[in-house]
Amino acid sequence: MNQFPVPRPDPLPFWTRTLGTMVQAPLFFAVTAFFGTISLTSSLFEQDGRVQHAIARIWAATSMRIALSPVTVIGRENLSRYPTAVYAANHLSYMDTPVIFSALPFQFRILARQSLWKLPFIGWHLNRSGQIPVNTENPGVAGSSLGAGVKALKSGMPLIVFPEGGRTQDGHLGTFMNGPAYMAIRAQVPLVPIAILGTYELLPMHTRHFFPQRIQLIVGEPIITTSYSIRQVNELTARLKNEIARLYYAHSYLEAAKEPDSTNREESLV
Repeated sequence: MNQFPVPRPDPLPFWTRTLGTMVQAPLFFAVTAFFGTISLTSSLFEQDGRVQHAIARIWAATSMRIALSPVTVIGRENLSRYPTAVYAANHLSYMDTPVIFSALPFQFRILARQSLWKLPFIGWHLNRSGQIPVNTENPGVAGSSLGAGVKALKSGMPLIVFPEGGRTQDGHLGTFMNGPAYMAIRAQVPLVPIAILGTYELLPMHTRHFFPQRIQLIVGEPIITTSYSIRQVNELTARLKNEIARLYYAHSYLEAAKEPDSTNREESLV
């Protein structure tokens, strides 16, 4: 069995908790506030978001250094095969965001829950940096809320989406929503599967201490969507999940869950 990443011990060693409390957590919040303030200020003087994205990349790389968790990209060649695509990744931890920003070498936008826009500072930054809100609470308007994503893709801006809609609670993949497949088909751009490994063990839900890991971001073969119609969105979503699961479990110490796939839900756009 592959022993990567390193399983998180419970309880954490004393030195890990001490380092997290006394050094890593204060530094992480300090650099987030610092770079966030610079990013918000820069947004007053630019229109295309390039400076803000560059600042976000520096913040992300710094955050991963604070977490003592280097990021390795596997399949990097698949990131440059198409100028515009929907990149879909599994969601393990809050640290997935700095991993994505530090690893992807181009400007992109992230689809995020609309409720985040209501939070002070975070919401301001999401709005000023051009990220795209998605209404996950009202299925009746889910399709229309994805329209901004389709528009961004058609303008040439790549998108990053977490199809599970939230972080995993046990390290395994959850139910995938149809939003990424829907937008890729509508915009006629490739759908690129990404498996993130190590961030669940680094900082799972309901924890506040880092457990340093070697992080891997594995980029799979792009799925061409030109032959798909909107009626096949469930089929494409299932294919996407199967590919991310294959990449994820092939490199993880975890074994694939023997559970029926529940992605075939017409209403699960976001």
